[in-house]
Amino acid sequence: MKKLFLLAGIALMSLNVNAQEKEDKGLEGVWWAAGQVSFSSSKTGDAKTTSNMILPIVGTFISPSVTVAAGVGVISGKTDTGSAVTSETSTIVIKPLVRKYWNISGGLFFFGQAALPVTFGKDKVADSKTSSFALEVSPGFDYIVNKWLTVETSFSIFNVGSTTFTPDSGDKTTTFGFNANPMNSVGDRQLGNLQVGVKFLF
Repeated sequence: MKKLFLLAGIALMSLNVNAQEKEDKGLEGVWWAAGQVSFSSSKTGDAKTTSNMILPIVGTFISPSVTVAAGVGVISGKTDTGSAVTSETSTIVIKPLVRKYWNISGGLFFFGQAALPVTFGKDKVADSKTSSFALEVSPGFDYIVNKWLTVETSFSIFNVGSTTFTPDSGDKTTTFGFNANPMNSVGDRQLGNLQVGVKFLF
């Protein structure tokens, strides 16, 4: 009987340790998916301009309060005057990022995010190429609605980056921006521009 109680005690201690370890890990090992899909079109007379973007982002929590992620997507645009197509662009976007979370209360968290968006684009009509890279720092809030969904909002407070334009003929041009002219490399980040979205956990 003593051995039975001893075995039961060891089993209970083991369960308690496993439960504690699971609680300490929090979201560690949890994967998430988010992103942005957009489409816009404007027309004046026979002239028409269209633009669309798809940027899926997938990440994972490498610790209870730190997550790393990467987004890979495409931005495309076209300008048609009615008599001729003057611009037809296609841009690949690669956006790695890291976030650090701090719990405020319950399911509400504050986070700081640093992202390094890189783009490579081409205009088929002008036969020119554009490349850019930037550093973006964005704080925000994330609220866990349930075990598979969160709602978040963020805004950019720091932007620095460089863009290089390379025409088919002639010299290339490189521009540098720091805060006053923030780089908006993926069409969704501008200094102070509030962003709201959802994130799916799995």
